[in-house]
Amino acid sequence: MKPATSPTLPPKTTGLLSAIVVVAALGYFVDIYDLILFSIVRVASLKDLGITDPDQITNQGLYLINMQMTGMLLGGILWGVLGDKKGRLSVLFGSILIYSLANIANGFVQTIEQYAWLRLIAGIGLAGELGAGITLVSETLPKEKRGYGTMIVATVGVSGAMLAYWVGDKFGWRNAYFVGGGLGLALLALRVGVYESGMFEQAKKSEVERGNFFALFTNGPRLTRYLKCLLIGVPLWFVVGILITLTPEFGKALGITGPVTAGLGVFWCYFGLVFGDFASGTLSQLLRSRNRALQVFLVFCAVMVGVYLFGLRGASPTAFYAVCFVLGIAVGFWALFVTVAAEQFGTNLRATVATTAPNFARGSVVLLVPIFQYLAAALGQPGTPNRIGSGAVVGGVSLLIAFWAVSTLPESFGKDLDYVEE
Repeated sequence: MKPATSPTLPPKTTGLLSAIVVVAALGYFVDIYDLILFSIVRVASLKDLGITDPDQITNQGLYLINMQMTGMLLGGILWGVLGDKKGRLSVLFGSILIYSLANIANGFVQTIEQYAWLRLIAGIGLAGELGAGITLVSETLPKEKRGYGTMIVATVGVSGAMLAYWVGDKFGWRNAYFVGGGLGLALLALRVGVYESGMFEQAKKSEVERGNFFALFTNGPRLTRYLKCLLIGVPLWFVVGILITLTPEFGKALGITGPVTAGLGVFWCYFGLVFGDFASGTLSQLLRSRNRALQVFLVFCAVMVGVYLFGLRGASPTAFYAVCFVLGIAVGFWALFVTVAAEQFGTNLRATVATTAPNFARGSVVLLVPIFQYLAAALGQPGTPNRIGSGAVVGGVSLLIAFWAVSTLPESFGKDLDYVEE
């Protein structure tokens, strides 16, 4: 590592309620709205497109989720590299433009294949906003306030899921996509007053190579740090991508006494995430440790996954949604996870890591879903998959690996970010 800037020209810093923080927070709000919208309108949209068999609704829904997540894997690399080569702002606004247009187009789909390809394109767009926003906020806030800044971004952002539920429920799935796209285009008007990271501008003046994704794999310790960052975020997407997205299926398997919907499951989970992201960010500042705060939340998450899978048999829908809410609090370490990823790497690779890490974690659903389906079939009876047992195995392994990863990662609280990777 070596310094990225001259000690006589420190990078410009900003305040917690600056235009940068506000735009990053609102960008993440629209990002989450669009990201989670399919999980909310999955059943209604597929039925409207002529899919009526319950098993096909599940299978086609998982197919569309995988297409969206595949787009996020591709977009994570694309936007991450561009963020370090061209700047954080170009990614922040370019990604918002792409996912906004794709979601407007989603409102016009007539076939499953059209739906799938547009979810892929939307996924590519959705991949860029969070990493660019967190990187920009981390590099422009004083180091003692970084945790509070990213906490604001996350707390405002995850509430976008609640708006998605309300709009989808009141105005229908096609209009919900139109609203999401329109919100993104409106957000672009707020770009006035947002300036580029001073650390990035200084790094541009040096001769160091920027945005080389493959540089993450050419150095053993650097690769290990990167992989550990990826693994920390996997449990959250196990919870959201499987336990919450498949709320109707788990409700049936658990014998819940009334109907439960994915839309309300997502709503209550993300309502909990608002409080969880606030709590995890605050805890990391109070403990002066990102790692210890993450460890606390991973243990909390493990407890709540156990309650969801084994403590709700024969429960009422109200009790089920209450557990979804608390489970949302328990996985409310998303922005803290992305902040840790950003703090682990130098300015010339920071956007690459902060953008690819959350998208690879999100994209882990592409691997988790077939493993979950295989184990559910293997542990169950013909025609009766054991989703409870499969969820316990997949969730338990992902949580154990994440706890090991964060426990062996260097602490990054208060770390000076003004350096580059050699």
